Amino acid sequence: MLPQIEDYLNYLAIEKGASRHTLAAYRHDLGRYRVFLSERNGGDGLTIEPERLLDYLTDLKRSGLAASSINRGFAAIRGFYRYLLRERIITENPVAHIERAKTGLRLPDVLSRQEMELLLARPGTNGPAALRDTAILELMYATGVRVTELILLRLGNIQWQIGYLTVMGKGSKERIVPVGRSAYEAARVYVDEARPLFLKGASSDILFLTRWGKAFTRQGLWKLIATYSRRAGLAKRVHPHTFRHSFASHLLEGGADLRSVQIMLGHADISTTQIYTHMTRERLKDIHRRFHPRG
Repeated sequence: MLPQIEDYLNYLAIEKGASRHTLAAYRHDLGRYRVFLSERNGGDGLTIEPERLLDYLTDLKRSGLAASSINRGFAAIRGFYRYLLRERIITENPVAHIERAKTGLRLPDVLSRQEMELLLARPGTNGPAALRDTAILELMYATGVRVTELILLRLGNIQWQIGYLTVMGKGSKERIVPVGRSAYEAARVYVDEARPLFLKGASSDILFLTRWGKAFTRQGLWKLIATYSRRAGLAKRVHPHTFRHSFASHLLEGGADLRSVQIMLGHADISTTQIYTHMTRERLKDIHRRFHPRG
């Protein structure tokens, strides 16, 4: 991604009139980010999961960097991905739903249990597309899989006899995640009744198929979720990672231990998972303020 960084800095200098000081700071911040990705991610850095950026920001926080410096680094990265989107080098902005905070990091909003129930109910069961979409939403919430992991799932990834999902995550690391009853039943109905209609006589082991019998794209999944979010009347911005955040937060709120959640999410470092404990504490404080008579 070095050529794209240079192009972005030139854009800032020529079109935005950025100062020499700003350019030097952004060059430093983006260079540090590029080194992190090359060491941890192994990709080109142009298409990443939002979680990779959260890992990076968590690393900066653990290193003792001041919140102002972390936010400056985040501003550089956010501007960089906006530039890539503007230039059509990427089709999705991985940092669009990560917000800057005065005291450090704040993850995207999670859905409450009630909001999640509204969303899961939107596809319904009327027709093959509805059965498929219900299975997709249920499985995302039940397992916390990343969007890339979901679209790559094969039929053999669901172990029907014992009710768990095998997922190939980052770094080709396989993990096992239990599938709850609701997600299991929705997936079973989809596979038995709807999936053959999408195949139209063709052969494929991809679990979730479009109406053309092909695998979903990341962008296609984003659009599907955004559509049902609007139909559910949710005020929050909902995207695939919202399901992952909600999965982790609801588990911890229900009493799950941090290590188990780490394993199910596939986090290499438990410090990444610990962000959710902060979210849970903030939610509990909000509940106390709203409902306690002296809150």
